[in-house]
Amino acid sequence: MEIFYLLNSGFMIKDGKTLMLFDDYDDPAHIADRAVNAGDFEHLYIFVSHAHFDHFGTHIRAYAKQTSRYIFSSDIRRTKRVKIFPANDITFMKKYSEWQGEGIKVWTYDSTDIGVSFLVETSSGGRIFHAGDFNWWNWEGDNVENQLLAQKIFLKQLKRMYKLDVDVAFFPVDGRLENTQEMGVTEFIKRTDVKTLVAMHRVGYPEWKPSEKFLAEARDLPVWSPTTPGEHRTLVDGKFVE
Repeated sequence: MEIFYLLNSGFMIKDGKTLMLFDDYDDPAHIADRAVNAGDFEHLYIFVSHAHFDHFGTHIRAYAKQTSRYIFSSDIRRTKRVKIFPANDITFMKKYSEWQGEGIKVWTYDSTDIGVSFLVETSSGGRIFHAGDFNWWNWEGDNVENQLLAQKIFLKQLKRMYKLDVDVAFFPVDGRLENTQEMGVTEFIKRTDVKTLVAMHRVGYPEWKPSEKFLAEARDLPVWSPTTPGEHRTLVDGKFVE
């Protein structure tokens, strides 16, 4: 499985002859452009977890001719930007729904912001989780009521993901949360069976260096925290290879 960092929560994944773009709102290194133009794939699926500007970029309209399917969260249906996309090529997915195409199966979970998170399984057996904006958004300085609500909705959704088994999970470790940035990802890896982890939603922040507390829970879990568009890893036997 080939994984390329685009920007923020944007990634390109190639698993066999299936090419997937997730939350590609910007691609300053032109990774997706080159891959789509090269045409070395049988199916191209473009996922967008929700309508926030840093997840949904209209430049992906340029890939319409090569795209097998745009798979959008249902909240995107209400945006003006979606009108430029070919309606017949879009599947809108609500939370807790399922869709199957050629070489791919997709399930959705809820988010703790808007939109959905995606669980994807390819025909080669690869399993991918992209959280979108699902996270424990515990903002320092917020009032106690909001912090307790953030905890409640995060843990409620996490129960549905208990023992989730995936080869790679993309999960927010947002530097803006400062001292609480690891709360969500720590609980996530404790309750799921994730083989490798990619930190995302870190634009403007340096590489995430996991704390001793996180490492005690993660044990030998391989972690990648990309910072530069175009960074690449190959996933082989549960390990990242540069």
